[in-house]
Amino acid sequence: MDRFHDRQHVWLRSCVHGTYLNADSDGKSVSLRERRESLKAAWAVHIYQGDVPYLLLYSAAYGRYLAATATPAPLAHLGFRAEQRDYDQPVVPAIMWRATATGFGNDVLLRNVGGRYLRANGKHTSKYLRWNNGVTVDDVDNVSTMMHWTVEPIPLRGPDMPQPGFAAPIPGRIPRELSVMLGRERGAWRLIRFVRASAEGEYAEDGNGWTEFQFRGRYVYHLRNQLAKRINAEVHLFELAMCVRAGRYGRLTPLITNLPHGCNGETLQIVAYLSETPAYDELRHPDVYSQ
Repeated sequence: MDRFHDRQHVWLRSCVHGTYLNADSDGKSVSLRERRESLKAAWAVHIYQGDVPYLLLYSAAYGRYLAATATPAPLAHLGFRAEQRDYDQPVVPAIMWRATATGFGNDVLLRNVGGRYLRANGKHTSKYLRWNNGVTVDDVDNVSTMMHWTVEPIPLRGPDMPQPGFAAPIPGRIPRELSVMLGRERGAWRLIRFVRASAEGEYAEDGNGWTEFQFRGRYVYHLRNQLAKRINAEVHLFELAMCVRAGRYGRLTPLITNLPHGCNGETLQIVAYLSETPAYDELRHPDVYSQ
């Protein structure tokens, strides 16, 4: 566990493939990808402080937590599916992990409290089967180097470093209806629950002050625009920072990437911060340097 520190951002690299654990853009699955210059490859550390401390990891892109499931893995993958999920109960065993050293550098084994280990797949086939890049969990009987992960701390962005290059692009001027028809924007509907933070950055944890509206599509630009109109007619969309909360107990994550594909009917919780909030600049440009 000494490889991880609360609120730190890390990359997790497969020791066999040299590729990185990635939160996929469907908002649910996880896989291995070569590029780490993406917010989807960054994971934030959340140390659960109970009777025994546990490691929780949530995506810096979507805020959802790395979880082990009991669902069988897809074809050509071993064990059971690993997924992203919300943190909506005080104790969720599926997202609780323990990290133990392997004895090789900074390599660790990540063991879920259910007893299964996070593993890469495709040791002999990934070179030829590009789709065999899923990440799963497997039993202790199958422990191998495929379960070895190198923890790489992500350096903070210094004053001389460029702004992160992973912010979602501003969509073009094609009308939304046409954009949906052409497949450029998914037509999924989401229920947006949001609350405006105070100038000190505080907000109501429960229902008081929270408002709901329906939103269609994926573009974070459009979502920010609609949110700005509902908060205050005088608020410009570029004076608004959004943080998503994946479940009642999930930590806030700056939302600067487009929303996951699909996810029709899901509820998204957002805390809105205006430029008067001291943490506004950090929320607009997360202090994580991904180059």
